[in-house]
Amino acid sequence: MSETKGTPRKAPPREPEGQGRGHGLTLDLDRYVPAFITFIANKLSNSATAFYQRNFGVNVTEWRIMSLLAIEPGIPASRICSVIGFDKGPVSRTLALMKDRGLIAIRNDPQDGRSHSISLTAKGRATHDKVIIAALERERRLLACLDKNEQDMLITLLRRIHDNLDAVTGAS
Repeated sequence: MSETKGTPRKAPPREPEGQGRGHGLTLDLDRYVPAFITFIANKLSNSATAFYQRNFGVNVTEWRIMSLLAIEPGIPASRICSVIGFDKGPVSRTLALMKDRGLIAIRNDPQDGRSHSISLTAKGRATHDKVIIAALERERRLLACLDKNEQDMLITLLRRIHDNLDAVTGAS
């Protein structure tokens, strides 16, 4: 795939199976939505990790967890995995590192001894409160190319796509 300024180059028109260079169908990266979403997510995530690590000492996964814990204090790891879409292993490792650095507290859930309640510590909340200002500014700059109505439409469409993920993930 060739890229100019990080944007996929338009693929040639699709050829019917068995014609052309023997490759069959090819993706038109200017129109293939999963690729766009992946490219955007990867580039946002990589730049966010570098920025947050340099300025606040946290990576993007830690920031995602912190932001979720600010919204839903005391949630279990399974809820974190469900919301951010990560497997249990990476989340558990990140939580252990965050606990060691004093950003979160992990307690046994009094209502379910097998579950744990995770919350931000004072240090974690203070870090969150610094990072959120930068995160909202990064979002503002990203969306500055869209007017308010376009931003609202984008959010509506992304929410609908997110709600339709079961169509391709096999989840029920």
